[in-house]
Amino acid sequence: MDETNIAALFLDIGGVLLTNGWDRSARQRAAETFGLEYNEMDERHHLTFDTYEEGKLGLDEYLNRVVFYQDRSFSRDEFKAVMYTQSQPFPAMLGLMHRLKEHYHLKVAAVSNEGRELTIFRIQKFELDSLFDVFVSSCFVHYRKPDADIYRIALDLVQVPPEQIVYLDDRPLFVDVANGLGIHGIRHSSYDSTREALAQFGLVDPE
Repeated sequence: MDETNIAALFLDIGGVLLTNGWDRSARQRAAETFGLEYNEMDERHHLTFDTYEEGKLGLDEYLNRVVFYQDRSFSRDEFKAVMYTQSQPFPAMLGLMHRLKEHYHLKVAAVSNEGRELTIFRIQKFELDSLFDVFVSSCFVHYRKPDADIYRIALDLVQVPPEQIVYLDDRPLFVDVANGLGIHGIRHSSYDSTREALAQFGLVDPE
């Protein structure tokens, strides 16, 4: 095994390992599929989605507020099915993380903002439990990034000093918060750039 001072990875999921579960483009596609007025749907979404991501609201309750506040010609299950199909993997990134974990014997924690039902669906669909040792997801711990407490919970769970952790996220603000706690943050923008950045910490792809 090659030498590195890094003992753990903190990884965002949406935008790094998978597509975002329910971002603007996904909502636009759903609105087009079901003939919904997107701007109204989006306004309702922004007023309530933080509560859903914090695990204080179930998916059915979220949908009651955003879509099914009036009678629709489609069912709740039909709409959920379209929501779930928005999730797609980034195989190259998943492969890289699996290789690094195995080669360097790293602890791996998800630090992610996402609602419970989407989180569980994505864990099962893409077998994320084969990569992650722990899921510090907003819906489970009731804190959302950029709240520093979600990172502190992850630190407590993995029991690794911040200076021995690399964190990947596609959003610069979330990387900045992690850096402020002494974690080595990398802003993910592409497979190649992230692979090179990880190598700077001694995490060289063994492939």
